[in-house]
Amino acid sequence: MKKSVYIFGKPYFKKDPSAYDIAIAFSKIASKKWDTRLKTCHKSMFSFILWGLLCMSCTNTTTTKKNIDPTTATKDVSQKFEWKAATVYFLLTDRFYNGDKENDLNFKRDQETDVLRGFEGGDIKGVTKKIQEGYFSDLGIHAIWLTPVVEQVHGVVDEGTGATYGYHGYWTKDWTALDPNFGTKKDLKEMVDAAHAKGIRVLLDAVINHTGPVTASDPIWTNWVRQGAICDFKNYEGNTSCDLVANLPDIITNSDQEVELPEHLVKKWKDEGRYEEEVAALDLFFKTSGLPKAPRFYIMKWLSDYITDFGIDGYRCDTVKHTEPDIWKEFSTICDAAFLQWKQENPTKVIDDTEFYLVGEVYHYNASNGIQYDYGDKKVDYSKYGFDALINFDLKNQKNGTYQTVFEKYDTFFQNEFKEFSLLNYMSSHDDMEPFDPKRINPYQTATKLLLCPGAAQIYYGDEVGRSLIIPETQGDATLRSIMDWEAITTNFEKQKLLTHWQKLGSFRHKHNAIGAGNHFHIQDTPYVFARTRTEQNYKDTVIIGLEFSKGQKKIPVNHFFEEGDTVIDTYSGTKAIVTNNEILLHTPFDIVLLEKE
Repeated sequence: MKKSVYIFGKPYFKKDPSAYDIAIAFSKIASKKWDTRLKTCHKSMFSFILWGLLCMSCTNTTTTKKNIDPTTATKDVSQKFEWKAATVYFLLTDRFYNGDKENDLNFKRDQETDVLRGFEGGDIKGVTKKIQEGYFSDLGIHAIWLTPVVEQVHGVVDEGTGATYGYHGYWTKDWTALDPNFGTKKDLKEMVDAAHAKGIRVLLDAVINHTGPVTASDPIWTNWVRQGAICDFKNYEGNTSCDLVANLPDIITNSDQEVELPEHLVKKWKDEGRYEEEVAALDLFFKTSGLPKAPRFYIMKWLSDYITDFGIDGYRCDTVKHTEPDIWKEFSTICDAAFLQWKQENPTKVIDDTEFYLVGEVYHYNASNGIQYDYGDKKVDYSKYGFDALINFDLKNQKNGTYQTVFEKYDTFFQNEFKEFSLLNYMSSHDDMEPFDPKRINPYQTATKLLLCPGAAQIYYGDEVGRSLIIPETQGDATLRSIMDWEAITTNFEKQKLLTHWQKLGSFRHKHNAIGAGNHFHIQDTPYVFARTRTEQNYKDTVIIGLEFSKGQKKIPVNHFFEEGDTVIDTYSGTKAIVTNNEILLHTPFDIVLLEKE
């Protein structure tokens, strides 16, 4: 009788002693995120698990784990980082900044497309340039999330919104290669290193649900994908066991049936001279992990390579509700192991001891409906499947709610049902046709409500300068994806003024975890004044914020959140004041105050 062990809740059989030993060890931690207890595990065993499961280069991976001292590298980090309080900048790689015009045309992608549906030149080098210039640091950004940078289908596709290339990154042709329109692996390494040197983390986008569309240049992934039903979105099965749209082949993620590499991928790798290398890495992965050669595990292995090779800090997971929940727990465990492996091998590049981050896109997930997502016939609590947070579609709907109504509502979320979970709030995004302020009429309110709301915040590229979301002659979501106009940012006074507002709020938020992860206390209705406090281990953070003041003289109650005689600074204006009689007096030319203790 074959001896079995459960990994990810499923039985896998002993293939050889080393694989079985690894399976036993790994199964003990596969049901949840790595925690601090693992740091006390026997070091050689820990390295062995990482080596065996994740197929590293075998250099120093079976020796005793190195002691990681995050202070050995110089970083622009001033306080303990918390993903719950993070500000994430989300950009479409192709639309942000063209840092290398030499890579603008590849694979003969020269067919005319519909408006804003072809490659426009943005690339990884462009992101690196803006990191080095301090653009993200000035905005108080904790992490940059890029759309997928893997190689896209070569052909043009029309899904009913005009001829389109895979500029957005969600039409994968090869998970192991970068699309040359976005850049090279050398470019990616330099970008991640540049971000880390500024204390900024990097999120990439994980697509496990589907391959790219089939075109004359891009064959179907035979035996890897379903072919048939289109999702009707009426229930659980109508979301998970079907193609999202016609000609977007759905990966068979609910089966452990082993499959071979598709013939077209084998040919591609051979033509590129890397077939033997790729197959050897896959063989080692499957041999040592004991996992079946099912489609999802190939993809998880390939995606984990971007962690071990480049040290990315997290993944935003695409189309989460269209795959089975269990696969995300599997993915989370593999990512956690890969991240620990990277930290072990790159101790001088480690920012801190923060764990790998997974945030899920469950389309239409609304925190107001509770922590579970309702498919109609089934509810799923994705906080139990490896995620640290979900993207929240609720805040951008709070157009008429007062600041206090919205902030109190979100504070209630985080003091109760979401206490151990997080939400990534946003006001506009790449595929949400109902943003908070589609005409950019209230760009200042967009910033204030987003960046001061409890929870993590996602800035969509161009929010900070009022980039238009209504582009003539576009079809569908292309209107949300215009090119970042850097010249206008440097020459247009109104855009510069708006950018300054975002920078002041973002920088204040970056300094104070209390804003995103603290407790909210209402102080005064008119003008509106509130406090946020955050106590975490030996760290205590307190701020007071005032909105909708008259410009000029201001009297601000502090309700003992600051002590009598304390000197406080309004970081929005740079003005100092002393707490007297439980209040402070300020004279500033702005209608907002951001108060911190000196």
